[in-house]
Amino acid sequence: MLDPALSHWLDTHAQALDLGDCDPQHVLTQLARAQVLRVGISPTLGGSGGNLADAVDVLAQVASHSLAAAFVFWGQRAFIEYLLQSPNTRLRDRLLPSLLKGETAGATGLSNAMKFLSGIEALQVRARPQDNGWSLSGRLHWVTNLRKSGFVVAAAIDDETGGAPFILAIPDTLAGLQRSADLQLMGLQSSNTAALDLEQVEVHRDWLLHEDARVFLPAVRPAFLGLQCGLAIGLARRALREVEAHLQDGRSILQAPLLEQREQLERTVSELKQGLLDMRFLTQPAALFRLRIALAESAAKAVHLELQASGGKAYLSEHGSGFARRWRESAFVPIVTPSLVQLHAELQRQEQGAAT
Repeated sequence: MLDPALSHWLDTHAQALDLGDCDPQHVLTQLARAQVLRVGISPTLGGSGGNLADAVDVLAQVASHSLAAAFVFWGQRAFIEYLLQSPNTRLRDRLLPSLLKGETAGATGLSNAMKFLSGIEALQVRARPQDNGWSLSGRLHWVTNLRKSGFVVAAAIDDETGGAPFILAIPDTLAGLQRSADLQLMGLQSSNTAALDLEQVEVHRDWLLHEDARVFLPAVRPAFLGLQCGLAIGLARRALREVEAHLQDGRSILQAPLLEQREQLERTVSELKQGLLDMRFLTQPAALFRLRIALAESAAKAVHLELQASGGKAYLSEHGSGFARRWRESAFVPIVTPSLVQLHAELQRQEQGAAT
């Protein structure tokens, strides 16, 4: 269960977080205060214990109140996971305490990299080697959790000299790094989502997360996608709870689809958790892709069922603002990188490769 204070804060501010009427600076502070960022991390590193499946659960609980807050949570927790899996333990020990306290924002920045891993697009940041580091140029078009008071972003870097692409953590204090104004999104506006331009940004080798992106990205992909699934899980569960509440108004004909959708959702969640725990997704990424697709579809179906259960109230501003927000949230889930279109394309590519 979430800290009651966090649940209340999220419920009170969910609409404002979605529309951008709430200062995004507060989101990470509230998450850190409720200790949710520490779930799934060893106590020896400042965590509260548990595993990655537990982190997915708590992220889903946040998403059931506010997808905007959960999106920030995902960005922070995914960056933390990169540190946990990086061989650069000195960097981990330096950054992790402030990340867990919510003092520094961690931005994943690896959406482009995940597309690169699947052969969808080229890396967008290039590096020219220098003494003890690199000079970076390029652009990251869509990055979440770029908190104006301080952030560090992970990015996959293309080596101009022909070496292996690598992964860097890039702090916001470096000269030549420019954050755009917040992107004007349809919702999720208080998520500190913006673009980053890099012009001859000099980064020391101390900020290296991994020397080979093609090794690191598959290793962190289960956490990247698994935590991302928490967005859909939380949204679907909340919508189905709303359906259940509406059934008291006489729409009992929806009882059967409600039970069917809930059972299907929880079966998929159980399969996701089991795969994360037994680490099968490291060698079977297609299985994770299919679960990500299934959960996104579950969220869409759940919100649609909520519309049917709500009836005309869903179109009345007085009653339907929560539903309207969840409808917008459900439209976002399929396009989070990797989008459902990209996942379907990758599955098709793998199937065609297996057939030849």
